[in-house]
Amino acid sequence: MSRAAAVPIVRVEQGAARTDQDLVAIEAPLGVEVRSVSGGRACRLGVLMRTPGDDGDLIRGWLYTERVVHDVASIISMAFAGPDASDPTEARVIATLADSVVIDEVIQHRVLTPTSACGLCGRLSVDRLDAGRVTLDPAVPRWSPTLIASLPARLLRGQTVFAETGGLHAAGLFDAQGQLLVVREDIGRHNAVDKVIGAALSTDHPINHSPLLVVSGRVAFEIVQKAAVAGLSAVIAVGAPSDMAIEAARLAGLTLVGFVRDGRFNVYAGAERIAENSTSPA
Repeated sequence: MSRAAAVPIVRVEQGAARTDQDLVAIEAPLGVEVRSVSGGRACRLGVLMRTPGDDGDLIRGWLYTERVVHDVASIISMAFAGPDASDPTEARVIATLADSVVIDEVIQHRVLTPTSACGLCGRLSVDRLDAGRVTLDPAVPRWSPTLIASLPARLLRGQTVFAETGGLHAAGLFDAQGQLLVVREDIGRHNAVDKVIGAALSTDHPINHSPLLVVSGRVAFEIVQKAAVAGLSAVIAVGAPSDMAIEAARLAGLTLVGFVRDGRFNVYAGAERIAENSTSPA
């Protein structure tokens, strides 16, 4: 599935203009519907604007981090369909859920807004984070500053579509030794996080063995909320966190690091997990 498209452009260099082509990231709608495994009609939740590809990971991760399901085993199946005559621009997915998921409650509380900019901005609250708060294992390792500082570069090496377009966010899960376990890219930073969590939920790398979430941009509240629900122990970001992201990280007991650039970074929460005198792997 293509994630980039060639478009005609006018390129200006030193005041001179010429026609050319450029590769840009694709952004396309994915309609999301849910139904019960016992039958009944499919109910529409709304639309996700995303970069096509890894759509199964995206939906699995979104259903889990938004607490539509509390166990990934409650997602019985996902059926994807391309655009049709009724809507030639929108693909769709129907997620069949276990009977333990009350579809009426899902429809009432989780209606998607069609944007890739900030997920479901405004719908979540810090108070809701209590419901998804995790109790971190006291054995969670401490990480060296050298290790923390190296993670964005390690993530960048896995960003294949970004290398072509320069227009995608990325999220990656790293283990405590700094090994990249899974990376996903998307036009929306929250989508990239859902994709990477959804991928981890479907692989042999359990979430609780992947304590570090590294993101290529800034950190808003929603990314911290998703990390907390998924049981991660740290969010490491190239960009800045928001005040709500910091408050949420402190509430959930996560380590939150921002502005990781050129060997420097700021720790906004959970500084006790960063060990100044330890060493990191090469």
